[in-house]
Amino acid sequence: TRQFEPAPELARLRADLDHPIVDADAHQMESTPAVLDFLADVAGPAMCDTWLAYLANSRRVFSMTPEERADTRTTVPVWWPIPAENTLDRATSSLPALLYERLDEIGLDFTVVYPGMGMLTIMLPGIADDDLRRSIVRAFNNYYAEVFAGFEDRMTPAAVVPMHTPAEAVEELEHIVGTLGLKAALFAGDVLRPIPAFARDHPELAGHLVYQDCFGIDSPYDYDEVWSACERLRIAPTFHSGPIGRGSRASISRHQYNQLGGFAEGGEAVCKSLVFGGVTRRFPNLRFGFLEGGSGWASILYSRLIDHWKKRNAEAILHLDPARVDTALLSELIDDYAHPAVRKHRDRTVADATWGDRMEELDDWRLCEATSAEDFVELFAERCYFGCEADDRSTSTAFDTALNPFGARLGAMLGSDIGHFDVADMREIVLEAYELVDDGLISTDDFRDYAFANAVRLHGTANPDFFTGTVVEAAAATVLRAEGA
Repeated sequence: TRQFEPAPELARLRADLDHPIVDADAHQMESTPAVLDFLADVAGPAMCDTWLAYLANSRRVFSMTPEERADTRTTVPVWWPIPAENTLDRATSSLPALLYERLDEIGLDFTVVYPGMGMLTIMLPGIADDDLRRSIVRAFNNYYAEVFAGFEDRMTPAAVVPMHTPAEAVEELEHIVGTLGLKAALFAGDVLRPIPAFARDHPELAGHLVYQDCFGIDSPYDYDEVWSACERLRIAPTFHSGPIGRGSRASISRHQYNQLGGFAEGGEAVCKSLVFGGVTRRFPNLRFGFLEGGSGWASILYSRLIDHWKKRNAEAILHLDPARVDTALLSELIDDYAHPAVRKHRDRTVADATWGDRMEELDDWRLCEATSAEDFVELFAERCYFGCEADDRSTSTAFDTALNPFGARLGAMLGSDIGHFDVADMREIVLEAYELVDDGLISTDDFRDYAFANAVRLHGTANPDFFTGTVVEAAAATVLRAEGA
């Protein structure tokens, strides 16, 4: 057995802290041959070939010439995504037993370990083949339960939950919790669906002409069945979404162009959908996690939700009703101040001002059931949590009570992202995160929330037993008692 000890600087910091470190978002790199064994058990050897063919197609850009990429506009996905020269870290992301041995060296007391390749089963563009999707999801989840068994006191894996239909999601949730005994889950944050009119008239284009369903509004399905299942099964929904390769993130030459800001954009899309759809209103006991996108976007979204609600809620929007234009006053002002080129069209201008399109429902915010701007403290700030990497200085905005309306503190959580390319050395994560304190951007109390308590609130509110039997059980219980969980 190798000996892994924390560096002196990290050891001193940990000795000074009066709380554990809980990592809300580590990553693993699964063993492809082992996953294929699990897939064969679930669906037979032929499905393994189908999965490998899917993976090959998803990487086809790397076998194309630049001219072929330009002709097909095939975008660049991530490449060289995990440590290489740092072979110890590479192995650590693949071997749960090694990660377990190194947790003290890394500076983590407990970590929620999210998928690596398993994310491909639920992230855009998604797997349209129902049989393949359901089989490979089941295989990955069975794999996670098997390879992480025995490490429960300091690590727990996050299973994957497909969201093509509510029934599919609930079925997998039942398997994850009831059969496998897992307690954390990563949900698809969106599903690409064929646009019905085009799919009907041009079925050969159905896979290309698609829209993004984020489940809260404008969906062909009612996902309340899923959120109810989360409450019943004591699962906090977490999302790791990013429209990388779509929209404005569609470079055919640069992956980094496609990735930068992608998880923030994906998190904002599903978060807005849940808020506008009233999900955070109807399910007050659920907490939702949006990972790897930071919290800067969340501060902006929180402020803009409030600003726009003030101006376009059911009552305020009536001030914008064209029927309320004072035509006599407008005519007089045009006569007094308009350029001659405009003044000669006074009557038409006044008539146009009293007309405007409108939707069937005036109130875009109706499902939020907000009666005051301060309601968004509850509907957003208290319901949502945000995974932030250690090097992200914008994390400080989450704790800026002068910046965030009504003095809100947003739920920023340390998500180490170990196992991915942007962590050069796992041993530096905690020290790098603490630079927010060293540089005066957040306080030590803020750091406690960031590196410990907010992850406890996310998972422990849904499941007060989430940390039972772990090395942070007592400290987590203190947080949850204060929350009344």
